[in-house]
Amino acid sequence: MNCTMSERFHLNTPLLESVSMSKQLGTTVYLKMENSQPSGSFKIRGIGHFCQQVGELSNVSGTPISCGNAGMAAAFVARKMGLPATVVVPSSTSQLVVRRLQDQGATVRIVGKVNSFFPQASRLLCNRLKMFEVFQEHHRNSRWQPFQNTIHRPGRAEGHASLIVEAAASLGPGVKPGAVLLSVGGGGLLCGVIHGLKDVGWMDVPIIAVETVGADCFNAAIKAGKVVTLVDITRLV
Repeated sequence: MNCTMSERFHLNTPLLESVSMSKQLGTTVYLKMENSQPSGSFKIRGIGHFCQQVGELSNVSGTPISCGNAGMAAAFVARKMGLPATVVVPSSTSQLVVRRLQDQGATVRIVGKVNSFFPQASRLLCNRLKMFEVFQEHHRNSRWQPFQNTIHRPGRAEGHASLIVEAAASLGPGVKPGAVLLSVGGGGLLCGVIHGLKDVGWMDVPIIAVETVGADCFNAAIKAGKVVTLVDITRLV
């Protein structure tokens, strides 16, 4: 059965104390258990919210360009909405991930190495599939790149903001964390957390963004003071 537009796709995940981390750091550490989401990651929050916004305006065929988690979320949401999805992944993607995407009903296109992946993927979809326009006013046939356009597509950030809203509800009134630690890649989660901190009045809570050495595009951009392109991506995790 397809989901209606009023239904959300993500779960309200538990906020659990990590006893081992708390012991090591000498303070209470809580983990937001996003691994329990239907698609396996927080990505379903932003992509699900984005798809609902798009779906309210038109029937849309989604084409997420992804290295994994974003594609899984988009494939799951597309299946629930009864819409086709083509997920474009780099050649380094494992067969297990490809099978999982196909199990969700998505068409999977494998294009190039990670360092040249996004330009090749965009050209492939534009030149051969003829199935989308770049995100425009009416949101028809959208292309979703997990590492680009976060600021210009606030729907995803608004979806990710629900993480902080849920955490605040779990901690209870008058309780706030000393800091929020998160991973950063394209910046969608980071932007969403900033939105969420505003929503719950926690703007004085610092954010610690952690990035993988070898794929540290955000760190490189901060140091350069501008958007940069990495020569290669040597590690994914």
